[in-house]
Amino acid sequence: GTLGYASALFDRASVERHIAHWQTLQRALVADEQASVARLPLLSADERLQLLHGFNDTAAPFPAERCIHDLFEAQVERTPEAIALVFEDDSLSYAELNAQANRLAHHLIARGVRPGDFVAIALPRGIEMVVALLATLKAGGAYVPLDPDYPAERLAFMLADSAPRVLVTQSGVRATLGELPPSLAVLALDAPDRPWEALPTANPDPRTLGLTSAHLAYVIYTSGSTGTPKGVMVPHAGLCNLAQMEIAGFAVTPASRVLQCASFSFDACIWEVLMALCSGAALHLPAPGVLAGPALSQALRDSRITHATLPPAVLAALPDDAVLPELQTLVMAGEAASEALVRRWAPGRRVLNAYGPTEATVCASMHSCEPLSGTPPIGGPIANVRLYLLDALGQPVPVGVAGEIHIGGAQVARGYLNRAELTAERFVPDPFSAEPGARMYRTGDLGRWRIDPHGDGTIEF
Repeated sequence: GTLGYASALFDRASVERHIAHWQTLQRALVADEQASVARLPLLSADERLQLLHGFNDTAAPFPAERCIHDLFEAQVERTPEAIALVFEDDSLSYAELNAQANRLAHHLIARGVRPGDFVAIALPRGIEMVVALLATLKAGGAYVPLDPDYPAERLAFMLADSAPRVLVTQSGVRATLGELPPSLAVLALDAPDRPWEALPTANPDPRTLGLTSAHLAYVIYTSGSTGTPKGVMVPHAGLCNLAQMEIAGFAVTPASRVLQCASFSFDACIWEVLMALCSGAALHLPAPGVLAGPALSQALRDSRITHATLPPAVLAALPDDAVLPELQTLVMAGEAASEALVRRWAPGRRVLNAYGPTEATVCASMHSCEPLSGTPPIGGPIANVRLYLLDALGQPVPVGVAGEIHIGGAQVARGYLNRAELTAERFVPDPFSAEPGARMYRTGDLGRWRIDPHGDGTIEF
């Protein structure tokens, strides 16, 4: 047989690939006449191996047995006097931040917090927010972030659904939360009596607590745009992989200044916190409120921010005359990025397009953008993460064909809190992994492996 094609629409390599798929299909037809047509393969054995394993050859060492706050405590030992947090006119060194978090952690432990317990944190952006986050992790609890700017009904739902043991807040925020369960212990950090301030500054011992990397670090609720908000349960181990990846991939150093821009209730917040506090960099927290447009530009400029993560819509809203010479690394995340944004911001700095749902611990793939590279893809899997593009029957699709993005590897969340049926539907066994009990997350998003002569394993969203 021969195949003719319009050279304006197809290149020779693509057509030869189509012919190979057709031949594979025909061989399968005659090999098993009882097979369902839908289950007949298009991929050769070599193609299947490349798509499932070659593009997912991401294994790299990471501290899988450690808790995420261990990485912060190790950094405290390395650079105790370096500035860790900057909020308006206040700042804390690594040693000071660690001491404050330890005192509060010992108090939480005294209040009965144990590994597996939830601690809700309802605080505005500021130093106390980060102290409470670290204290909860050190005490062995999993924090449940409650952005005080959220509607009262949503906050009430998250409190009722997560049933935390303790609520850490301020008296002004507490007054907006309405009626709370009688069993919920409320800890107001601005109370006149603050007994934790007299407690030890030593790190709580995770072995004494029985805390491991398999325990939960946080529960973050999805937006609920497609139904009831769902609490995503994320363990420590995946966060350790994430922190190591972003620090190395973004060239974060103790001289870096990282912007904390995301709402506390978005998982991008912990991405920013870890980027700074596990590397020795300074985390800059602007005043509470909407951070966009001229206000964002001013914050980036005044704090001489070197590393920022921004949604493309927020990035596009920066003033046309914004000049940010200190900004070295810019990560676009949260929604599809455009070629125009890359053309504007990529010259002279590192610009990356990141993709990943909350259920995969913030980030699953990354692409380094060039100024003239067209619409940015979402790249390939990050270290210790696997990406599969599968059809409706769970089989890999050929290069250039759209399939549902499935995410496997070290950062897959435990599942949805109190939603066993939905967890079973979306967190499914990973049949392509040799690891016992491995699971993958069905994102519902579509992607395709980019047709590339070098076969670089890049995904277009």
